[in-house]
Amino acid sequence: MTSGTPLSLYNTLTRTKELFVPLDAENVRMYVCGPTVYDFAHIGNARPVIVFDLLFRLLRHTYGAAKVTYVRNITDVDDKINARAACDFPALPLNEAIRRVTEKTGQQYAADVKALGTLEPTYQPRATDFVLPRPDGKPDMVSLIERLIANSHAYTANGEVLFDVKSMPDYGQLSGRNLEDNLAGARIAVDAHKKNPADFVLWKQSSAEEPGWESPWGRGRPGWHIECSAMSAAYLGEVFDIHGGGLDLIFPHHENEIAQSRCAHGTHEMARVWMHNGFLRVEGQKMSKSPGNFVTINDLLRNRHHGRSRSAWRCAALAMLMTHYREPIDFSVKRLEEAETKLRDWQRAARGAELANDDAPDASVIAELVDDLNFHRASVVLDAIAKSQSRRCPRQPLPRRHPELPRLQPR
Repeated sequence: MTSGTPLSLYNTLTRTKELFVPLDAENVRMYVCGPTVYDFAHIGNARPVIVFDLLFRLLRHTYGAAKVTYVRNITDVDDKINARAACDFPALPLNEAIRRVTEKTGQQYAADVKALGTLEPTYQPRATDFVLPRPDGKPDMVSLIERLIANSHAYTANGEVLFDVKSMPDYGQLSGRNLEDNLAGARIAVDAHKKNPADFVLWKQSSAEEPGWESPWGRGRPGWHIECSAMSAAYLGEVFDIHGGGLDLIFPHHENEIAQSRCAHGTHEMARVWMHNGFLRVEGQKMSKSPGNFVTINDLLRNRHHGRSRSAWRCAALAMLMTHYREPIDFSVKRLEEAETKLRDWQRAARGAELANDDAPDASVIAELVDDLNFHRASVVLDAIAKSQSRRCPRQPLPRRHPELPRLQPR
């Protein structure tokens, strides 16, 4: 572990910034929820990719690259995927159509995040590989559900397996939601087969037209939340250091992950630190296809008239990081232009100082980043370094600016 200012991270679970102390400094472990690959990833999906890539790099710098394990899953079983497959490939059997959809969108996602300049996670498991018991003995969804039933935390009803939220006295700690309030607001008539309206699905039946796996409860498919409990345990163990994702995942997804994992394994926690990045808007509006401001990562990185900009991914990543990761961000053309200007200043200073190929980060920059990924303050330090360097060295010409930045409209 390198010396210097210790790393502090904001923990959603405790609502405080805490000194980060890994369970094992020789094996620092992080899990981040990845995309559901029913469509091309949008720029909202890019924010956690960029934020947690920064954290991954910082952890590698602090503890050593070989001592950090980063897992980001791919959700390739989901009712949205089923619907997309039936729409796009109506003549094919659904299972074949689903494979066509997830292969295409999964490959595009991999290409897009690579184009953003992020490091590959240590592991990128796909949900469908962890539904049934595995030859390698790694945790799987069916076995976790069986354990929850055996521990009296789950039950079968109306062809489903459901988690019993009242079996966990401290359910709701992450989100701060009161269980009784949830129950009072639930739609009792719709959920009459549940013990409690807030109980959530672990396993559901599949019709002949839907994808499914043979299980102790009949042919069916897993609920959304159980997949991350299985895949995180498979690669990181029953308790690990950091779990990340977007703010929208706190409830119900992450809350239910905690419930499943703790009750299945008999642990008092699932992850030590829970981190969540803020929401993203585009040009002041919530991103949506109806107002025409829905932008995929591929749209952002592709220059429509002149091919792909070599610096587009750097501008996109910097534009994301210029706002603290926990704050909401308004992504705009102006923001991309500001990022491009800042990036060019930094590149010019690096060229002047002959530091362009120097991978060693400045200690003053790291000192800001270890304060809960405070990239804004780190960028102020970089601005000062660039300004100081420009005074000492003559301005070095940079390659001709690309004719235009990627436009924030869909193709």
